[in-house]
Amino acid sequence: MTLLHQATRAEPTAPGVHATARITATCAGQATALPVLHGAGPFDLRRNRPHGNQARVCVIGAMNAPLGGDRLRIEAIAEPGAHLHITTAAATIALRGPTPEHATYDVHLTVADQASLHWLPQPLISAAGSNLRQTCTVELAPTARLVLREEHVLGRTGEEPGRLTTRLTVRRDGHLLLDQQTIYGADAPGWDGPAVLADHRAAGQLLIVDPSFADQSPPVRLLDHHPAHGQAALTPLAGPALLVTALAPDTLHLRRLLDAAHPPA
Repeated sequence: MTLLHQATRAEPTAPGVHATARITATCAGQATALPVLHGAGPFDLRRNRPHGNQARVCVIGAMNAPLGGDRLRIEAIAEPGAHLHITTAAATIALRGPTPEHATYDVHLTVADQASLHWLPQPLISAAGSNLRQTCTVELAPTARLVLREEHVLGRTGEEPGRLTTRLTVRRDGHLLLDQQTIYGADAPGWDGPAVLADHRAAGQLLIVDPSFADQSPPVRLLDHHPAHGQAALTPLAGPALLVTALAPDTLHLRRLLDAAHPPA
């Protein structure tokens, strides 16, 4: 009998860090428990002091990320009746990596009936030479509540931004509520023109989904119309939701505009 041994070559390891962090909040009587709090890669997850029946989690960066080639993901679930608040300890900076490959940073949020989720990270900064594709996907039950803030800063002080592609997709009861994509930076047509950012370098939005809006939708209004300090508009969506879109010269003015629409708790 002849035994044939076939040599196999290991597949090359993809460049960059591949990591997924997971958070699950569940109702525990008059409180919210966190049975799953799993950090990975650059994501170090810390429990903060709860606020009433709301569990609070802070995401702390354990390393420089995202860099070119990184594949990062955060998954958060608020189960029926749970209340979850997530923030980050500092701004996230997208940097040039050891490879020209783009980085990805995906966030997936699921909010069940009678549950609420606040996703309120610190700003994302697109540094020169970086190439990041960021997505945020949200699945909401009919009676779920959501407060979601996004802030993007195009370049650090005195530098041009990298390339930043962001997409926000929100479904409620299986139906599409919001789906938008924006591309900033190198090779993106018109991103710094008068129809998009003009002279501003900070852009943000605040999305609030609340079943109570079904009875009385908030009216359209401008939150500030001083060009030097930025501008923001509040617009009701075709559903129990409102969207605040803001542009500003820097993060300080951007946060003031967004906080005017929904003061921090």
